Amino acid sequence: MQQITKPADLLDRLQTFEVFSQIDTSALQWMIDRSEYLLYKEGDTVFKAGDPIERMQVIVQGSYHAWFRQNNEQRELGTWGTGYVTGLLPFSRMKKVMATARALEDTYILQLHKQYFTEMVNVSFELTQALVGVMSSRIRDFSTQRSHEEKLISLGKLSAGLAHELNNPASAIVRSAQELYENIHHTPEKFKAVMAMRVTEEQTDRVNAILYEKLKAERPELSIMDQQDAMDDILDWLDDQDIEEGDDMAETFVEFGMRTDELDQVADIMAGQHLKPVLAWMERTLALERLVDEIRESSGRIAELVSSVKEYSHMDRSSAREFTQLKDGLNNTLIILKHKLKAKQIKVDKDFAPDLPKFKAYVGELNQVWTNLIANAIDAMDKGGELKVKTACHENYLRVDITDNGHGIPEEIREDIFESFFSTKPVSEGTGMGLDITKRIVERHGGHIQLDSEPGCTTFSVRFPLVS
Repeated sequence: MQQITKPADLLDRLQTFEVFSQIDTSALQWMIDRSEYLLYKEGDTVFKAGDPIERMQVIVQGSYHAWFRQNNEQRELGTWGTGYVTGLLPFSRMKKVMATARALEDTYILQLHKQYFTEMVNVSFELTQALVGVMSSRIRDFSTQRSHEEKLISLGKLSAGLAHELNNPASAIVRSAQELYENIHHTPEKFKAVMAMRVTEEQTDRVNAILYEKLKAERPELSIMDQQDAMDDILDWLDDQDIEEGDDMAETFVEFGMRTDELDQVADIMAGQHLKPVLAWMERTLALERLVDEIRESSGRIAELVSSVKEYSHMDRSSAREFTQLKDGLNNTLIILKHKLKAKQIKVDKDFAPDLPKFKAYVGELNQVWTNLIANAIDAMDKGGELKVKTACHENYLRVDITDNGHGIPEEIREDIFESFFSTKPVSEGTGMGLDITKRIVERHGGHIQLDSEPGCTTFSVRFPLVS
């Protein structure tokens, strides 16, 4: 970098920039007279993160690329060129440079020290106003960009989790449907064997009574050892009846809680005749029932997930405030994040106050609050952690507490966690905007968010005023 003589046409150049196009020439000349004119050669560092910020800069010609580091990873900010105004601006509260920039080509910059900002207000209100407008646009653009990136990261995690959650029931449906298809194609042979029997109506009714009692009853929950003992008993019974290859039959009977004394009843009813085809028919009927139940349960699980995502994303709803139950959004968010909870084997303790009044809110935004807070709590815990989600109603406000038993948030960074771009996560896992967005959404609802943390107990408390 080197200071050089200002070109004779510098005023004319500045007037071609949109930000200065409506500014009086005398005000622009005042700025030029008090500024330095610098040349940054290609590859030179224009500014560096952590340095004090004391000057406004106008890129008269050329361009530079800027980035910042987060957890030892480089994160791109963008490229800016001719006509861009950066650095410290009037009424800005910035103290330090947040990023590092390097010239992509020979770049000429007009630089004004902050000591002239007070004088600028008196010299030209229009110039000051134009530069304040630049600052406002810059804050808005950076915040919007980071907000979009945060949402994209959240969407990516949501999509991955949803795909994971949908995979199990979808695979179960495919598997059960294939098995159902195969069983139905084997049915004609079983039916033929049954039709060849000569049984009385009374025998049919008595066998059906045993069969349908099993279909109606709740299936037993057996330990692995108890299952094996029951399998051995039924296999021995089938061997005694000279029924070979009875493994599938025994497995189905055990699943539905069929006991050997009930099989004895079937044998007595049939008087020792046609026992094998009758048992095969019973087993096939029970197996078909199991497959249909699996398909129904899996498809129901998919429907539940789709419904939760629909509620979570607030599809088919207006963007206006509407009355909602806090527990609905919390439950949907827990369903959406279930894959993260299962991956870490985290126990969830829900303590929802009964008869909680409805709260008027932007429901989609509120779900983003719960997602950020619960996802952060999950990330903060080790495997086997415990998450507590509690709601309460006080005299004039609603309260939601989200507590984890992780390592806690160090005291020295607690005041920074709600600031834009502050993050303790790797770049690929967050932009540092999650809690900043969360705070702004809560405040947009007239609420307040508070942090209490110590090792083993971190609680984010969110309060919303009860207003109609």
